Amino acid sequence: MMRAVAFHGLVYATMGVMGIVGAPFVLWREAWTRAWQKRFCRAVFWFLNRLYGVTIEVRGAVPTGDVIIAAKHQSMLDVLILYNALPRARFVMKRSLLWMPAFGLYAWRTGAVSIDRRPGSGATEKMLEAFTDAPGQIVVYPQGTRVAPGASAPYRRGVARLAKATGRGVIPVGTNSGFFWRRGGTMTGPGTAVIAFGDPLNGPGTRGDLMAEIERCVEACSDALAHQIISKRG
Repeated sequence: MMRAVAFHGLVYATMGVMGIVGAPFVLWREAWTRAWQKRFCRAVFWFLNRLYGVTIEVRGAVPTGDVIIAAKHQSMLDVLILYNALPRARFVMKRSLLWMPAFGLYAWRTGAVSIDRRPGSGATEKMLEAFTDAPGQIVVYPQGTRVAPGASAPYRRGVARLAKATGRGVIPVGTNSGFFWRRGGTMTGPGTAVIAFGDPLNGPGTRGDLMAEIERCVEACSDALAHQIISKRG
């Protein structure tokens, strides 16, 4: 309990201080904003390591071009690892996050797009409009929400539609971050939190074919990472 209080206190205090100190960067250059945000990510990794013995590992080739990242989402930790690893990440996120103090301002400045996830809200159309010519790595969570290790949730086809419309390759990404930072803020450790980049999927066949391949790759990678954690913990 004391470790949890210390960890979350440090995270939010750091977010507040860095958000205020770095606010002038938002008015100048996107690159400065990103560099400052990555400093925050690395601060959180340091807190995790010192308090819980959790290390961070990125596997596979980190994409640097204009691609779509179709990622498994298990916790806030995988968001931070992806943002720190990618040179120019642009996230699709739920609308409510845009109004978070400091966080929302920085997300807006670095090209994140907020969407309403309710059916019929036009979320996919908004993604297409925002990202058709946007440079960088577009990060989409096809399941639309955090999904704990071992749980399931349907994959939505917006990411395949975006890939077909923009002509960009899709990089599937698996993770085991949910074992270390669980929904509700419970932290565990020690261990290695992993983000694993897969091989590019260049839109084979129909949108349905591409969606099936995205789901297969993301789930297979995440399941393999989960099995490694479970085996080590016995």
